Amino acid sequence: MPENEKKKVILSGIQPSGAFTLGNYVGAIKNWAKLQDDYDCLYMIADMHAITVRQDPAKLRQNTMEAYAAIVACGVDPENSVAFIQSHVPTHAQLNWLLACSTQFGELSRMTQFKDKSAKHPDDINAGLFTYPVLMAADILAYNADLVPVGVDQKQHLELTRNVAQRFNQRYGELFTLPDGYIPPKGAKIMSLADPTKKMSKSDENQNGCIYILDDKDTIIRKFKRAVTDSETVVRYAEGKDGINNLMTIYSVVTGKNYDEIEREFDGKGYGDFKTAVGEAVSDHLKPVKDNFDRIISDKKYLQECYTRGDEAAFKISRKIVSKAYHKAGFVDRT
Repeated sequence: MPENEKKKVILSGIQPSGAFTLGNYVGAIKNWAKLQDDYDCLYMIADMHAITVRQDPAKLRQNTMEAYAAIVACGVDPENSVAFIQSHVPTHAQLNWLLACSTQFGELSRMTQFKDKSAKHPDDINAGLFTYPVLMAADILAYNADLVPVGVDQKQHLELTRNVAQRFNQRYGELFTLPDGYIPPKGAKIMSLADPTKKMSKSDENQNGCIYILDDKDTIIRKFKRAVTDSETVVRYAEGKDGINNLMTIYSVVTGKNYDEIEREFDGKGYGDFKTAVGEAVSDHLKPVKDNFDRIISDKKYLQECYTRGDEAAFKISRKIVSKAYHKAGFVDRT
């Protein structure tokens, strides 16, 4: 990129809902580190989004600190990126209300994640659960982000963000950038080891289906050995081989080998050899992450310095944009 060419702004966030899974890592956080040289990156711990589901306050605080330590351990550089905690930056909530008044009820009613989460938590279908896509739009538009790394399940929310931004611009004058999605070319969706037709999730009742980035080596290998495959014995990527396809995707991501190379490597070998190899490769790949996490989480002063720097930088950037939005909407400027 030429020195005088302005970098595009990229923003992403992750909820502090417990230890990150291999799916979180491969689909999102691993790519965050790679993006830092080519983009102006903002990465947030989305603790405000987390409370759409009931949380234990002490646990939420702990999870937030651990999530921040984890993204740094995975390669997010607080010196090179703006890494912050969402609730520490008040502009998100301020812009949320303004955008809510440019969002249609029907648009929110069509959000499939609201329907899914309502079904999972029928005793707590709160207003925040219904309107949190507006807060997500505020997260993005407060920084005029050009790109947002999104999984398949977040495309609908990004489209809503574009619609709301466009409606605001038409109503009050041009201000917000219409963000585009950034989807990694591969490994964007890691499936459960226990049920490879479903996405890997920490809420999976069968915890053998989920690899956590802080799991020890023995645990990782044991889970991969129990991974669901099929009745064949040939390691190849093909339709109807969901389990093997998932394992090949994981192996490809952590080793850099393509599917043809993997098929040749395990030609004549059975699934047992392949599962063990995947487990060992994943364990070796995650070891530096676990070592970094253990070091960072034990250094509270360093951790606080990092997120305070990020919070201040995020507020400085977003305050300018939100102030312009408030002015355009007709609010009296603060003196």
